[in-house]
Amino acid sequence: MNDNEITVEKIDSLITLYSNGKAQKAVDEINKLLENYKDNPLLFNIQGACYTALGQTINAIKSYESAIELKPDYADSHYNLGNSLRSIDRLEDSVKSFEKAISYLPDFLEAIFNLGVSLMALGQMNDAIEPFEHVLLIDPNNIDSRINLGSIYQKKNNYGDAIEQYEAILIIDSVNQDALNNLGIIYQELGQYEDAISFYEQAQKSNPKFSGSHYNLGMMYQDLGLTDQAIEQFELAISIDDNSWSHHSLSYLKNYKLNDPQIDKIKFLLLKPGLSLSNQSYLNLALARIYDKLGMHEDFFEFLNKGNSLRKKELGYSLKKSIEIHSATKKIFESSFPSIKKNKSFSPPKKRPIFIVGMPRSGTTLVEQIISSHSKVYGAGELNKISELAKPILKNFSNDGLINLNQRALLFIRDEYENMLSSFNSIEKIITDKLPLNFQYIGFILAAFPEAKIVHIKRDARATCWSNYKYFFSSEENGFAHDFSDLTGFYKSYVNLMDYWNKLFPNQIHNMSYEELTENQEKETRSLLEYCEL
Repeated sequence: MNDNEITVEKIDSLITLYSNGKAQKAVDEINKLLENYKDNPLLFNIQGACYTALGQTINAIKSYESAIELKPDYADSHYNLGNSLRSIDRLEDSVKSFEKAISYLPDFLEAIFNLGVSLMALGQMNDAIEPFEHVLLIDPNNIDSRINLGSIYQKKNNYGDAIEQYEAILIIDSVNQDALNNLGIIYQELGQYEDAISFYEQAQKSNPKFSGSHYNLGMMYQDLGLTDQAIEQFELAISIDDNSWSHHSLSYLKNYKLNDPQIDKIKFLLLKPGLSLSNQSYLNLALARIYDKLGMHEDFFEFLNKGNSLRKKELGYSLKKSIEIHSATKKIFESSFPSIKKNKSFSPPKKRPIFIVGMPRSGTTLVEQIISSHSKVYGAGELNKISELAKPILKNFSNDGLINLNQRALLFIRDEYENMLSSFNSIEKIITDKLPLNFQYIGFILAAFPEAKIVHIKRDARATCWSNYKYFFSSEENGFAHDFSDLTGFYKSYVNLMDYWNKLFPNQIHNMSYEELTENQEKETRSLLEYCEL
């Protein structure tokens, strides 16, 4: 039977029921109609929308699939199916559904946008750029697409492109809180603190109930050592929406008494139903930090272990995968190193990088402070660009040697990283990158940047692992830090890989001991500066 055999009035009545919040009544009516119109895809599509409104996602998926089976080119049902699949984290399937919808309606704006959102959620940032740019070709004033593009460029450390997107938003909406807040984050990353403060304050003025700008400003004040100002901002964020990450950050700075009302606030929040693993982890680790300060060791360990267990569960970290990546890295250089050694014909760099590597919490911050205090050096902090560039090579690597680290790949790494360094607009010609986990990519670094300096700082294994376990890492890259077994396994793999790099690149890596640096700073600093040619 054809769609037009059901009267327009009947379809309109179903849509009216759905629109008025009477989804269950609409489903009952649809089920009756399907007895006579079982081949009608429109009924199944409306039924899917009603099930979605009722929170019955699995039933909604079945309804959309029935509609598509009857009408394979039904773009709306493919789109609706994509949304339902995404809501239950079947992201790869949602991508296929959105792509199907677009194949039948090439300018289906919502489907194109949501395709980009699903690709972002999958971590496929480069692939997500095209859908958002497609949306902007159709609708240049689409703020959400510009926000997402800006966010992607931020994650890629392409600050210039990110700023361009946010500034374009401010032309459309001069008080857009997200654009203002994100510009604050970028200028904070670039060390342009006055600009960062200005944008955060504009975001707060735009929406006094926007806790994110208070939190970010608090984090900046914390980094600058302005403890009182940081505490004030975190407390303002908590007063707005009682968010878990502000409680967590505040726990690092505030001095507590046993009857501090914040303790009861956190415990009350933990009783809320449906609290995400991330929020539970933040709150448990906040309590751990508070009880540590109060000297209540049993409570400290209880909440520390619980918070870390929740964080590991949230991230789904696999030690096996990390070890496989380290193994794959060695194999790439075992097969590619002879050709890399022969060909090092690169143009002189505009900025010379110094990479400070090691296990997290091993002293990389101290070393960067020492080096960047030199007048010729700009301290850029932790940059994830090398990781972003090396990962696709590692992902595509096969044991059959199908991927070689050729000159073209090295030149791409070099150019992309140099472009990112240029975004800092620093007058200094030497820039430090202190992302500790770059130790995994030393081969890529020295192959692409023969003139680069690598400073490796090693700290006592027990002190390092314990410090990692106590510390909360926002990055998923540090997933090994939330379980003692994972920590010890990752640490052994790190030592093994560093031994490999030192053999492959003799005398090119400056290995330092954190303990020796703290005990004899002048001697170790002189040796460090001599290696860095400063």
